[in-house]
Amino acid sequence: MNYVLFDEKQTKTSLLPLTFTRPICDLRFGILTIREKWELVLGSKTSTLTSEYLSEKYPVIDAEENILIKGSIVPTKEFVEAVKNLKSEETLVKDEMILAYRVTKENLSENESDTDGNLVEFEGDLISLEHIWQLFSELDVNLKFDFQLITKGRKSVEISKTNNVVCKENIFIEEGAKVEYASLNASDGIIYIGKDAEVMEGSFIRGPFALGQHSQLKMGTKIYGATSIGPFCKVGGEVSNSLLIGYSNKAHDGFLGNSVIGEWCNLGAGTNCSNLKNTYEDVRLWNYYEESFVSTGLQFCGLIMGDHSKTGINSMLNTGTVIGVNVNLFGTGFPRNFIPSFSWGGANGFKIYNLNKAIQVAERVYARRSLDFNEVEINILKHIFKYVIR
Repeated sequence: MNYVLFDEKQTKTSLLPLTFTRPICDLRFGILTIREKWELVLGSKTSTLTSEYLSEKYPVIDAEENILIKGSIVPTKEFVEAVKNLKSEETLVKDEMILAYRVTKENLSENESDTDGNLVEFEGDLISLEHIWQLFSELDVNLKFDFQLITKGRKSVEISKTNNVVCKENIFIEEGAKVEYASLNASDGIIYIGKDAEVMEGSFIRGPFALGQHSQLKMGTKIYGATSIGPFCKVGGEVSNSLLIGYSNKAHDGFLGNSVIGEWCNLGAGTNCSNLKNTYEDVRLWNYYEESFVSTGLQFCGLIMGDHSKTGINSMLNTGTVIGVNVNLFGTGFPRNFIPSFSWGGANGFKIYNLNKAIQVAERVYARRSLDFNEVEINILKHIFKYVIR
């Protein structure tokens, strides 16, 4: 069977700015991305139906028989069983929302609302990503879900005796990881250290926590769960209940809490993010679909930052700040709490970030990782730039 993960338009818009540069299923939601969860569970590769400007990087693969699955749904056992049991031209729904459908190659559609097959009601519970703040507020359950997927039937490498360890049975360290003279407290949740990752001496980690492959915690880092750091990141200072998707750095002192950071971002030394209003009211967050601020229902909510964005040293960010793609933020004072993509400036005002300059920076950043910022990536940035200045 050929499995395709599709983007539902309203959900994808609500998850901006993170979905400017990727399909929903390629958002990290725990240790793994949603796509990685599905591929582990199915034992099969997947492709994606997504926005046209992303389709060159994320092409759809079709076959004679295809099952399309809403890309924001986590593959729980009950839901996977329901998906696999779909017969030809059947559509799995819950409360009139399309969850998955099975079609032949001839009827493969880029618009899930075009499906008109027989409806099958899904009666079980769903873990589904519909709001951007769920990426940190529901990290706990997803870290536990992924930990079980990844470690089932496997054994952790031995934990060095130089470390202070609590609840060793909840800790898994992959081959090649370095963890010395650190404090690992897994009494409140799992701790997962990925392949070739490094936890430097003096770090304090309280689970649930995951550190992706080739990522690094700098000396004296303080981590409060639930927190997930994707691959190829450098993190220091104090981090609480936050997610770094991957390839981003917060390498210095400063506080990051209840936040989500995209890829290829850098938080300058001393960058601090407020995650609680002085009034203790629920935090409102900019929503691209509603084109207004909406209530999160959360008292704690910090920073949402799109890919390729940067902050200068000692930057200060208000509670519930949303920063788009390719933003360069610097200067003193608190900037406004919604900063559109391709903005250049700070509290004293912004101008449009020059597209050619942004591309040059991205090329240099990719080159540091021995990667090529190719024409496909450039075209994605060009599309986002046109969206901003339209």
